Amino acid sequence: MMSISLSPERLKYLELLEERYPTVEAVCTEITRISACLALPKGTEHFMSDIHGEYEAFTHVMNNCSGVIREKVQLLLGAELTGVQADELCTLIYYPEAVLRRRAQEGTASPDWLRQQVQHMAYLAYMLSSKYTREKVRAAMPEGWKFLLDELLHDQGAESDPPTEQDINRRRYHDAILDSLIATASADSLITALAQLIKDLAVDRLHVVGDVYDRGPRADSIMDILMKHHSVDIEWGNHDILWMGAASGSDACIAGVLRNSLAYNNTVILERGYGIPLRSLSCFAEKVYPELPAETAMKHAVTVIMFKLEGLAVRRNPEFGMEDRLLLHRINRETHEIEIDGRIWPVKDLPLPTVSREDAYALTPEEETLMAEMRHAFTHSRRLREHISFLYRSGSMVWVHNGNLLFHGCVPMNSDGTFQHKTLGGEERSGKALMNYADQMARRAFYTGDQEALDFMWYLWCGADSPVCGRQVKTFARAFIPDQESWQEPRNGYYACYNQESVCAAILAEFGLTDPSSRIINGHTPVRVTHGESPLRAGGRLIVIDGGFCKAYQKTTGIAGYTLIANSHGMRLMSHQPFTSLKDAQETGRDIHSQSFEFAAYPAQRYIRDTDQGKILQERMEDLLTLLAAKRSGVL
Repeated sequence: MMSISLSPERLKYLELLEERYPTVEAVCTEITRISACLALPKGTEHFMSDIHGEYEAFTHVMNNCSGVIREKVQLLLGAELTGVQADELCTLIYYPEAVLRRRAQEGTASPDWLRQQVQHMAYLAYMLSSKYTREKVRAAMPEGWKFLLDELLHDQGAESDPPTEQDINRRRYHDAILDSLIATASADSLITALAQLIKDLAVDRLHVVGDVYDRGPRADSIMDILMKHHSVDIEWGNHDILWMGAASGSDACIAGVLRNSLAYNNTVILERGYGIPLRSLSCFAEKVYPELPAETAMKHAVTVIMFKLEGLAVRRNPEFGMEDRLLLHRINRETHEIEIDGRIWPVKDLPLPTVSREDAYALTPEEETLMAEMRHAFTHSRRLREHISFLYRSGSMVWVHNGNLLFHGCVPMNSDGTFQHKTLGGEERSGKALMNYADQMARRAFYTGDQEALDFMWYLWCGADSPVCGRQVKTFARAFIPDQESWQEPRNGYYACYNQESVCAAILAEFGLTDPSSRIINGHTPVRVTHGESPLRAGGRLIVIDGGFCKAYQKTTGIAGYTLIANSHGMRLMSHQPFTSLKDAQETGRDIHSQSFEFAAYPAQRYIRDTDQGKILQERMEDLLTLLAAKRSGVL
């Protein structure tokens, strides 16, 4: 009999493991299950970034899985369907409720049509399920439909020619299911369940590389969708950080959110989305700035308050090195000029009745009262807290996954390609240590709410050396100086050298990624296709996938966003043309026109055993093999 020697700690762990697998048969079954799972192909990963509240375009890209659904329909059913039929099937999968409702109104949802759609969709789901264990596929099935979906999916095997008795019996059973569903008017619900299953199977993991929030009007609705997604992670962007800071109670971040929302005419997310009333701000602005139009007065009022709060944050935190942001007190109110770095700039003739000549950054009692109300509204919005809590649970500053390094902004660097050292929290930090510290402080702000951490959230939002910002934000110049030359925002050295393979290799190595196939996946800076820019940098070691989801950027970028697909065969970029509207897509079947570009084909197909999940499973199997040996040797 084989002897086995175990340390006390190892023996204790195996005893705990034995509680879950008490018999030899149970251990062998789990070892076999893991071994089979490791042999499955790697699941498809879907990368998106810089959504910026553009709910309709985001929803469509989620529903068509960046074109993957259409590709599967053409590949698997292209010989059977006409072009119009393929379009109709895709639209049905994207928007089942809308299509079924429209067809019911038109009287075109005949039993034969319903039966045909269920058969096509069941076949698609069956083929997509081949990458997963049956257990995982069943878990992905909507509740209430697991039995029928399981029966339909596993009734898709090829028939013999001529059909055998078994084939005939299976077909009869399958037809009886469909006949019953149609007779009981349940086919619509089954089709909706099948559509969701297809989309869940088409993408195994969704990565959002920052900036859910910003200019678009419905970031809150995007967060609702992300919270329901079966497998998602979010690498925080600068606009996410601003909202996270506001929800945590940072006055400077709250003022920043208010100003951005007013500047982009996007107050609906505050008032309707999160129940944050702006009545007090409106009344305050009307009283203090009666000479300005109502909307202008509100924006100006919160802008002045924001600059005061930022000034106070700079004073409290000299290690931020952001004294260049202290500009409010330097406005010459007599000449309407300001001197910045030795140059005189004319400033707008805007009223500043609340700005004290003795201390420009001191809030008036009325401003303090207003900010207290705003702080209470942000920190006590139930829906906002749910969304921000999800960002913390599912998000991070940076993430290493399946050999790739994901972050939104930058790893702060000098222009010569060396890591920038920054003293924060009384300690000099750079590279991975700096990113980890930023992550730690962001969590501290939300869970403890101390002033140091809250101020750090503001620093992350707009600090030139911040890993989610990485540029000198010129909000003051944009607000007060008409000359757009003053608006130029110098960027962190990272952006001067991230086209160099050696620099990207050094960044990857800093995070433990030394394999030549590892890549940085980045967002934050729109790829200006019209200027000849490519999303691939440094010989393909870095991929920028901010292609312009935000409508405001599309004149510059020339497209409506990049997404990235990584499956078991390689990586490819999808470039998307501007989206019309959800109504148009649902009624006409008009899809986003997307182009696919495969840039990294793997030498051999990758399997679960080649992924991070596979490493975890292999470690579990080693533990189970040890447990099996311990049982068979009598140690346990």
